[in-house]
Amino acid sequence: MLKYANLALLVLFPIAWFAPLLRAGLLPFFDLDAISVMSGLQALWQKDIALALLVTFFALFAPYLKTLGLALVQFRLASPRLLPALTLFGKLAMADIFLIALYIVLAKGVGVGRVETGWGLYLFTACVLASLAISILESRKPRS
Repeated sequence: MLKYANLALLVLFPIAWFAPLLRAGLLPFFDLDAISVMSGLQALWQKDIALALLVTFFALFAPYLKTLGLALVQFRLASPRLLPALTLFGKLAMADIFLIALYIVLAKGVGVGRVETGWGLYLFTACVLASLAISILESRKPRS
């Protein structure tokens, strides 16, 4: 069952990257712009390439590589000795959730604009947490 839940994450992660994480606007009377992981990365690539590389790694590559690596272990295409490294990738992916939460708190604290959470934030958070839970449960399974 764990390996099928993990395979589902290979589909859900890309959906979460394009889903609206936040809707933000400067003034309360105007429409809010949707912000996704991908739109945020696009804007970041134009402003700060070094930071964009780091965020791209934490937001996209770390969780996806971990999920893909775990699938390889689960289907016996890779060694179970890979599990500690995969758990590290899962922990790195949690840094992105922290950054998003910090952005929401800062934007709401300023009081100039309006920020609302989108369904993509919940999907992305659920994907990262599910991935972490699956890797923990998988590492506890006895290996033959």
